[in-house]
Amino acid sequence: MTEPLFFDTDCLSAFLWVNDQSLLAQLYPGRIVIPTEVYIELSKPTIPHLKARIDVMISNKDARLESIQLGTKEYDLYRKLVTKPDPGHVIIGNGEAAAIALAKEQGGVLASNNLRDVAVYVSEFGLQHKTTGDILKEALAKGLITEAVGNQLWKDMINKRRRLGYATFSDYLHANTANINDKS
Repeated sequence: MTEPLFFDTDCLSAFLWVNDQSLLAQLYPGRIVIPTEVYIELSKPTIPHLKARIDVMISNKDARLESIQLGTKEYDLYRKLVTKPDPGHVIIGNGEAAAIALAKEQGGVLASNNLRDVAVYVSEFGLQHKTTGDILKEALAKGLITEAVGNQLWKDMINKRRRLGYATFSDYLHANTANINDKS
């Protein structure tokens, strides 16, 4: 799979908070896309270290920024998701909306942990989707981490208030026992 991965704020920040964004670069060389809206969300003065880590990823060409241009299909979908979604859908955040719009219109993969907000759109738009758990599972399958390292990363992410859905990486693996190479 060579499709771009469009990261929303929660998924990207899980790796930034534990300073292990290099794992993303190893897994997805040339494929990491950070929507400008996500970059803005992670550029708050209270978390300058996260912005600095993104800036390093961009300067090293491990990731690229992508803006949504006015008058494009991406823009129309983005505006709809953040201002007036279809009946039965809730307004979602700028980062999630930008990542969804770009992934849908460019045939990419959505990287998001916020299943509550994005699951309906993943299904509705037929998007490929990855969570932090999926990413760590891929890293394990490729020998980039051990299960013990995955558990430590998971613990560190939870300690930084990342919501991952399981208490440990081992619990995630146990609950997601399908072929470890399914999502690459």
